[in-house]
Amino acid sequence: MGFKWSEVQILSPRLVRRGWEWSHPHILSFSRRHVSAVACEMTDGGIGPVQPDLELLDRIEQGMGITADLSRSDLLLLRFGLDNEFIVQAQARPHSIASLYSTRLVGQALSGSDYQAFQEAWHGRHHVKIHRDLLPSGAPVIQDLFPVFGRDGQQLALFSVELSQIQLERHRTRDKSFQRIIELLKLQCMRGELTSAANLSPFTEFDGVLLVDAQRRITYLSGIANNLYRRLGYLEDLRNKKLSFLNTTDDAMVVAAVNAAAPLESEVHEGSRVWVRKVLPVWDRPSSLRRLARFLDQDIPSREIRGVLIMVHDATEEQRKRQELKVKSTMIQEVHHRVKNNLQTVAAMLRMQARRIDEPQASQAIHDAISRIQSVAVIHEFLSRDESQSINIRDVCQRIISQNGQVSMAPGTQISFALEGPSIYLPSQQATACALVANELIQNAVEHGFEIKKQGEIRVCLTDGPDAVIIEVRDDGDRLPDEFELGSTGSLGLQIVRTLVEEDLHGSLTLTNEDGNVVATVRFPKLRLGHEES
Repeated sequence: MGFKWSEVQILSPRLVRRGWEWSHPHILSFSRRHVSAVACEMTDGGIGPVQPDLELLDRIEQGMGITADLSRSDLLLLRFGLDNEFIVQAQARPHSIASLYSTRLVGQALSGSDYQAFQEAWHGRHHVKIHRDLLPSGAPVIQDLFPVFGRDGQQLALFSVELSQIQLERHRTRDKSFQRIIELLKLQCMRGELTSAANLSPFTEFDGVLLVDAQRRITYLSGIANNLYRRLGYLEDLRNKKLSFLNTTDDAMVVAAVNAAAPLESEVHEGSRVWVRKVLPVWDRPSSLRRLARFLDQDIPSREIRGVLIMVHDATEEQRKRQELKVKSTMIQEVHHRVKNNLQTVAAMLRMQARRIDEPQASQAIHDAISRIQSVAVIHEFLSRDESQSINIRDVCQRIISQNGQVSMAPGTQISFALEGPSIYLPSQQATACALVANELIQNAVEHGFEIKKQGEIRVCLTDGPDAVIIEVRDDGDRLPDEFELGSTGSLGLQIVRTLVEEDLHGSLTLTNEDGNVVATVRFPKLRLGHEES
């Protein structure tokens, strides 16, 4: 089947200037009569977008972040809802300037004074530019609305680009080549060709940007980029110089990005500086003749490279701070390791002393002290292994159970231990108190819970609530006396537990008989990780 030239619409800025209709951003389309018929069938008939069209919207969304950063614009992707509302499906706020919006708009319906412009862009199926004031600041804003079409000419969404009047005037002072490449970048985003750019780190207000053309000649540098290269010793004007003139990794990264047809990012050392460099090729749609040749199965490239954006971030100071933190963290870990070793040495010395004491009560007091020292040493051991200051209290309880099981039981007593509950990560301050509390409660159950009964089970249960942690130590040994009162007990271990729970953990302690078990329950509020109390 053949086509007349008058029946084929080819998307090209040149054809638009000649009065042709821009109806589809991806493929050749038929005459206006055919496109309108398809559009009516797809929209008014209520047929939703097919899977390839949904994938296109997803690809557009993935490219909106870097596009918003480089264009210094707020981007919205709007879908036409069932109630004649325009729903924000995706939003990208720029990192390079202050966003026009302080809140997230995704899922919200937009109306008000902009609604008429949305309707005009949607039903007219063409680009609409409006000037309005941003509420509540009243700052003048320019908004461009572009229709997004699917494979079969179905209108899928509106692509909104919002820029403050001040930023627009600043943008107009930049080099014309940079202005053109930013417009091409927006079109590339609208065609869903920036999916791989979703993994790039943000382009911020402190980053520099260069533009090189298809011959890898520098055509534009921002002021920040110019200062960054001056730090490397390039004091002359770099515009119109080949990228290979620079003794940097710029040229190699540009070649690699163009060959891969994808953006690249890497951290590199340039002299004494550490740079994070991002390279983003910008492609243009084929010209009208290239599209026609493609349509006629001629071997013509499907797109043309129009330039490459190079974004540079000086991460020298950030890396220096990271290195300092790493050194400090290593030193702190070493301190914890030495404290753990010293505590173990003290425990060993006390064991030697206990062997020389014949008085049972004195010997037991020393063994209790050894157990407490070991429970604190466990915390320092965990802190010496991990850079983070959070500790899994379940692992701590497991170690304490093992230690008590090895040394605390009297001859002829058979006690099994069990641990239940999830991993619970606590700041080191709370973890230290928890270790001492768990040790005392387990030791109390071992020593006093099986004086009559000679076998049974001690079960430690952990519960991680939304705002509180609960530690239960249950044993099925001897019951508490009927006259038992926690506040008047003479047990040193329980007095230590009460002090730690009430003063350090700001929690509560109960000790009761429940269904044949003695249950010690500790409840305390969680501190957020990284927010230790002073």
